[in-house]
Amino acid sequence: MRPAAPLQRRTMAATELGRAVNDAQSEETVATRSDSGSSEEALDRLLPPVTNTFSPRKRTTSQCKSEPPLLRTSKRTIYTAGRPPWYNEHGTQCKEAFVIGLCGGSASGKTTVARKIIEALDVPWVVLLSVDSFYKVLTEEQQERAANNEYNFDHPDAFDFDLIVSTLRKLKQGKSIKIPVYDFKSHCRKKEWQTLYGASVIIFEGIMAFADKELLKLLDMKIFVDTDSDIRLVRRLRRDISERGRDIEGVIKQYNKFVKPSFEQYIEPTMRLADIVVPRGGGNMVAIDLIVQHVHSQLEERKLRWDMATLASAHQAQPLPKTLSVLKSTPQVQGMHTFIRNKDTSRDEFIFYSKRLMRLLIEHTLSLLPFRTCMVQTLQGENYEGRRFDGTRITGVSILRAGETMEPALRAVCKDVTVGKILIQTNHVTGEPELHYLRLPKDISDDHVILMDCTVSTGAAALMAIRVLLDHDVQEDKIFLISLLMAEMGVHSVAYAFPQVKIITTAVDKKVNDLFHIIPGIGNFGDRYFGTDAPAD
Repeated sequence: MRPAAPLQRRTMAATELGRAVNDAQSEETVATRSDSGSSEEALDRLLPPVTNTFSPRKRTTSQCKSEPPLLRTSKRTIYTAGRPPWYNEHGTQCKEAFVIGLCGGSASGKTTVARKIIEALDVPWVVLLSVDSFYKVLTEEQQERAANNEYNFDHPDAFDFDLIVSTLRKLKQGKSIKIPVYDFKSHCRKKEWQTLYGASVIIFEGIMAFADKELLKLLDMKIFVDTDSDIRLVRRLRRDISERGRDIEGVIKQYNKFVKPSFEQYIEPTMRLADIVVPRGGGNMVAIDLIVQHVHSQLEERKLRWDMATLASAHQAQPLPKTLSVLKSTPQVQGMHTFIRNKDTSRDEFIFYSKRLMRLLIEHTLSLLPFRTCMVQTLQGENYEGRRFDGTRITGVSILRAGETMEPALRAVCKDVTVGKILIQTNHVTGEPELHYLRLPKDISDDHVILMDCTVSTGAAALMAIRVLLDHDVQEDKIFLISLLMAEMGVHSVAYAFPQVKIITTAVDKKVNDLFHIIPGIGNFGDRYFGTDAPAD
């Protein structure tokens, strides 16, 4: 995909650029903010027109915390925080993600190429990872040099390659990772880090994407974006002036002293490592189409489908696992089940008896937590041998939306309990569970976690939710999955994939129908509780 002849360097844009640079150098040494604004408008005329269907990337910080991890295209919304169903019915990963490395000079259009590839791929779950997030923490002396445009941010030593390699390796394995958020105005990392998850496709872009041997081993496809140096300079001028608050003289000084020499010494030579070279960046749709075709073929080979048939038949006629604890079926419990299973039960009665069952279920779950012996003194001065919770903290996590109805019962019996939420929905095309929303308490790794969902039929959502908790370093034997009603199929699936997870319920039904509804079951719990209409099967 290289052009037959080299691009002509003496274009009209280059001529105008030279005039702009000469004029800027002849002006006062210190440019005001208003001068920068007028320079930005002048620079806009020098860039070739590019058709773009999405908004330009803001680069004040390496990862913007105020913007959701979404990429909206004309066709669909793409989730760029990752997480497809990367595991099989055994709770293990089937295939590693396909990682694309995008390298090129500063302002060559790498991110534009990445987004056009994603839009053309038409896959819902991707990860966009930038090398800009991994600048090293600067010392005070380096901070002063950076403020005076005397620090070389385009040198390999400016990046934390150990962190880059470990981060990308975990992402490729489908694990969750935290990446630093770098502020380009203050030249430092922010306190908060951003969480990302593995995905079917990971695109790693940056000027040093090919600069480390261990990093290269993780890349399944290497693309170099080759853009004319004059165009790159114009783009860099406009970006640094408008988005990073710098003056034109400082940008040009930094470019001549660091950016251009570093490109020639460290970046341009890595072009020979690329599988594909894309001239002209995001405007080269022929190259992008060919890249997309190759990635599609690779994804087809790595295709993972949630195999419900395998899940349903894997544990037939097997005894229920020892990790399962069912609330004792007293006449009172049977009476409450009669109300919630009856199709003629009113919504008010359904809610009332569901809440009663939830309270009993939570109390039963708490009795299964670890306790230690302790001695207290009574008001009469006598010692009493009692019990205390033997753990760091109890945390509740509800699987939205039905699991959220169990939160009041948990709060009623656990003082000051912290609660997180997970939204998992089934893709109706593939039948796969997909994570759409996640909010977990901080420092959850040492907690005993009560994972709440009102019904468990196949166990697909529960498997993904448990996997999310494990990715956040929660210990498997500290997870308690609780549900008002479970199917044997779901119980076996969870117990087989995660044998240390405790499973607690008020009843287990034997069958699941072709639509994966529990039989005899209680119907759609969320619709009956919230009074909403169930979608057509």
